[in-house]
Parts: sequence; structure tokens; C-alpha cells
Amino acid sequence: MKLSEDHNIDREILLEAERLFYTYEGESTPALNGLSLTIKRGKKIACMGANGSGKSTFFLCCNGIYTPSSGSLYLSGRPVGRTKKDLLMLRRKVGIVFQDPDRQLFAASVRQEISFGPLNLGFSEEETRRRVDAVMEELGITAYAHKPVHALSGGQKKLVSIADILVMEPELIILDEPAAALDPFYTEMVHQITRRITERGITVMMATHDVNYAYEWADEIILFDEGRILRQGHPAGLFSDHALLKKTHLTPPMLLTVFHQLQSRNLIREKSPAPRNMEELKSRLTSPPDTQEQNGFPASPPDTQEQNSCLAQQEELSI
Repeated sequence: MKLSEDHNIDREILLEAERLFYTYEGESTPALNGLSLTIKRGKKIACMGANGSGKSTFFLCCNGIYTPSSGSLYLSGRPVGRTKKDLLMLRRKVGIVFQDPDRQLFAASVRQEISFGPLNLGFSEEETRRRVDAVMEELGITAYAHKPVHALSGGQKKLVSIADILVMEPELIILDEPAAALDPFYTEMVHQITRRITERGITVMMATHDVNYAYEWADEIILFDEGRILRQGHPAGLFSDHALLKKTHLTPPMLLTVFHQLQSRNLIREKSPAPRNMEELKSRLTSPPDTQEQNGFPASPPDTQEQNSCLAQQEELSI
């Protein structure tokens, strides 16, 4: 992987990739085909695209598990090399939670599992114990600290795999489809943990196929396609591009569809900003007449029956 000591440092940018290439052994088609992007600090990034579009391969390059055959990767403006020192630095600052916890977990007990990372990076036993106790308390998994990892449920394993990374106190956490195969209870737990992580200023990149969640949660959407970045941008604008969604086999978020229906019926001003969640849309629809125009609604009372019809479509899909 090419290094460039003269790379300009923008302190807002945490991670930058320049024309990364990677091909799996025995394959002729590159998994990463000149991929370039930038990730700003503190952002919530949803990575989307079809299976095989390059998301997971890129994630593994970000953590040093894979080394691109060519291209440059920068962390905080500094080039990432192949030395042991570079890889230790990278894995201290960039953590990845695998889609399948069984690919990540290997220790005999939960405490041993979470302790492995800090000890491997040279932290003292006392500091490691402090960190492990804190993260188990935060995630509510203290009760099974000494339980065998293989005896945990799928949801419990997912929490332990997240604890594996949080205990390292990284600057960037990568979540590869964190809600895959989880029931609604653990899916919501993972979403709550993700919210707390981002509230602490930690940058999060998440691979997901859930357009409704990505639309509400993310600051930016990155669309992967055939090992390259097809588009990176704000959720409302990106998800309103129907030609782009068709190319990547995605459907528009239901909330955005409802919003556009309300616009087409003149119940919301054409140029009003799209709401990011259902509560925001409801609050606009129920706002007093003197504030409706400020919020992008016509001053005259809208047709309540039409509003309720549009909202009902969204709520049915949210149940």
C-alpha cells in the first residue's frame, strides 16, 4: 500500500482512502476497485449496497486485517503502513464488530474475551480490569462475566462482541450489519448502544440494508457498487434519487415516501425540508396555524383525512 508523507492534514477528517484495490486469492474481479472516500470525525455513516459490493472488504482494510494491493489509507492524516507499529496503532483506534459474533469471539469466558484486546495492546492488568468492568456495566453484561462464551445466546454474543471493541476506546467503530439475525429486543438494544456511542463523539460506520433505519440515524449515506463508491451524501437527497436507488436495488425509506405524498397533495410546501423521523413529521402536521408556514406547511388547514391516510401507511410499516 502506497504511503505519502506529504498528505495534507485536515483535522476534521478521521479516515481517508485513496484508490484502494484488493482482489481475493483465486478471483479475477477485484473486491475493491479504486475505492476512494473520506470519513469525518464524529459522524454517523451508513454504508449501503448489494452483497459483494465491497463494504466488508473495505472494513477489513480499515482495521488492518486485509492489506490493499495498492492505494493509500490515512488515519488522522497520517499514512497507514504495514509495520507492526502501524497495525497496532490502527487496531487501537479503529475497531470492527463482525456481522457474525462467532467469527470474532474465541475466549473461554466473557471476561477473558473482553480482556484480550487491551492486554494484547500492552495495557496493565489493573487498567484492563478497570476498562472491562466499566464496559460490562455499561452494556449490562456483568451478570455473565464468567459464563462460557459458547453458551451465550446470539443477542448476548453480539453485546460481548461490541464490548470487545468499546473496551479499546477507539476513535472509529465499524459495525458490519450489527442487527443481522437479531430479534427485535436485541436489535433495539444494539440501536440504543449505537446512540450512546455516537453521543460520546465516537465516529461510527455501519453496514446495513435497512433503509428506514439508515435514513433516520445516519448523517451520511455511502453507496458501494462493484468495489467503488457510487455516491456519498446526505440521506434525504440521496434517497430521493430514484435512478440511483434502482441501480443499487434499494427502495426509498417509507417516511420519505409519505413526505413526498404529502407534498404532491399540497399538504406540505414543495421546498420544505424532509423530516428525519416520524415524530418530526407528526409535530409539523399538528403544529398551530401560525407556525405551520414557518415549518414548511401551507397556512390554510390541511385535509386531516388525507394526512391520516399517509401517516397510517408509515405507522403500519413501523409496527
